[in-house]
Amino acid sequence: MNKTALEAAFKNHYGTSCLIVRSPGRVNIIGEHTDYNAGFVLPAAIDKAAYVAIAKRADNKVGMYATAFHEDFETSLQDIKTTPLGWPNYILGVIDQIQKSGVELSGFNLLVDGDIPIGAGLSSSAALECATLFAITELFGLQFTKIQMAYMAQKAEHDFAGVNCGLMDMFASLFGKEGHVIKLDCRSLEYEYVPLDIKGYKILLLNTNVKHQLSSSEYNTRRIQCEQGITWIQAHEPLVLSLRDATVAMLDEYILPKDVLIYNRCKYVVEENARLLNACNDLKNGNIQALGEKMFETHEGLKSLYEVSCPELDFLVDQVKGHPAVLGARMMGGGFGGCTINIVKEEAIEGLVANLQPLYEKHAQKPLSHYIASIEQGTSVL
Repeated sequence: MNKTALEAAFKNHYGTSCLIVRSPGRVNIIGEHTDYNAGFVLPAAIDKAAYVAIAKRADNKVGMYATAFHEDFETSLQDIKTTPLGWPNYILGVIDQIQKSGVELSGFNLLVDGDIPIGAGLSSSAALECATLFAITELFGLQFTKIQMAYMAQKAEHDFAGVNCGLMDMFASLFGKEGHVIKLDCRSLEYEYVPLDIKGYKILLLNTNVKHQLSSSEYNTRRIQCEQGITWIQAHEPLVLSLRDATVAMLDEYILPKDVLIYNRCKYVVEENARLLNACNDLKNGNIQALGEKMFETHEGLKSLYEVSCPELDFLVDQVKGHPAVLGARMMGGGFGGCTINIVKEEAIEGLVANLQPLYEKHAQKPLSHYIASIEQGTSVL
């Protein structure tokens, strides 16, 4: 996406000049489904982004246009509510949050564009929410900090998109730093930039092109299961506030006798937090081999204990396991579809993808798409 083309598209549609904000999607190297359990995550902003072009208008209306769908939507600031159209809800949810904070807005036009593949688990929705928030904040000279924006975007997703997500996607989009992953403590929101030095290797995303309908309902179910586990532990260990404080020994004692399924869910989360902290040490020590091994372990946990994988994701991970050019691979994101994230020797990517495509297409009856992601800066004005 380039600035000139976006300015021209906006001028063509709305007849005025505009301000443009870029907000990136994210990958998460390790630490999946730990964010809403007050644990640790290790995301990074990538070179695929949502773009919002914005300008004030003279009335109290909000005009929106999505280039990807060639669709317009218009409403008034006094009538912000969800719409069956879908895509405007991410923007409407943000406007709702800004208004609830006590800020009075006047009308504006907004054009949405982007190059994040939708439904690939790269957080296109969080990128759009953060881009919109950042753009409105800039346009009206509001005083929101990045952390306030992250919380508002998360609340917008809860209220208007109906997904009870954690804070990681928004945080990564807003706080990303080129060449670094963010070790984020989802309880205290303390964070540390850890260099991702994988020279000679690239992050390869393999898209299953599958989006099983289970994702949002099962996601909310997993949250409830983890909360149940905590309630059982807290009856004996009142200082345990979340699974982040729990140990496997506690799970063995207080949850396993009651419910094997809840035990498995909680065990995955407890082990994943420990894996992530060790993975940060691997990165600091330059041991990317050990990081890769942990990615495979995470996938196994997501598949067998947390049960948010699917046959297509498992197939892609199984196919690259043991490949000399692949350090690590796992499913990424909420699950039931989307992408696997792979760390692959740069010169081997082309051959690997060429070999995988026919195998995958035969197995899944779906095309296999791929993206090479580099780690970029977070949300900014273009």
